[in-house]
Amino acid sequence: MISRKILSMVLAAGLLASACAGVHATTLDAPYVSAGVDYSSGKYGLGSSTAIWDVPLVFGYSGSAWSASLTLPYLHVSGPGNVIPGIGVVRNTNPQSRGKAGSSAIVIPATYLSGTASGIGDVEAQATFHAVHNRDAGFGLDLTGRIKFGTASANKGLGTGQNDYGAAVDLYKTLGPGWMAFGGFAYTWLGSSTYIQLNDVWSGNLGLSYAFDQGDMAGVYLFYQQRPSTTSYARQEATVFYNHRINETWNLRGYVMGGFANGSPDYGAGLSARMSF
Repeated sequence: MISRKILSMVLAAGLLASACAGVHATTLDAPYVSAGVDYSSGKYGLGSSTAIWDVPLVFGYSGSAWSASLTLPYLHVSGPGNVIPGIGVVRNTNPQSRGKAGSSAIVIPATYLSGTASGIGDVEAQATFHAVHNRDAGFGLDLTGRIKFGTASANKGLGTGQNDYGAAVDLYKTLGPGWMAFGGFAYTWLGSSTYIQLNDVWSGNLGLSYAFDQGDMAGVYLFYQQRPSTTSYARQEATVFYNHRINETWNLRGYVMGGFANGSPDYGAGLSARMSF
């Protein structure tokens, strides 16, 4: 699964760009709804690949002072039962997990069988305070809090069944006409269950975007996250994204990504459409 941080970073960069450079990449002070599809595939250090389809429906508000969103995802996952969307490979001793077919045996990660499962993913709520928004200096600072509710089925291997909590600080700086650098860091408190034990993780990101005109923006984004357990791997990935503003109401966003570590998918892509009111 692709980190939803990608889309929130694109949005935040667009907010500051609109204030600092007059490039209106998104509509300010407006509620919106967004829908899309994400696909990723990777081996995560195992012998077989895991394919993940994610269809998120997002309700949100984008403002000059603060923003908020609620994401309702639907997942379709095919692969070993110890690969959890958004986490990667773990030691999963749940006897009902995807690929175990109800077996009560506890097996090591390399022996997990593959299976397919679909269902609701983890619902995520996010709120961002645009703490600094200095148009003259071309600088912005955001403070974000997130809650990912454990609504995905642990028995299907779609999630851990536990809540996660996160906090992030993101910085933005214009570098000249159209150019903007952005980056930040986050800390996530990962919930553990009887079957999956996880550690809290730090993550960081760094990116560069360019606004071609009032409707089009592209950029590249690097992401790193610590491994969430002793049987997991760190995430290292790069994403190229493009945002096209059709009019005051509609925006289109697309991206492709590649992973450079066993904690990330080997590749992925996504497309979403956003309607502001």
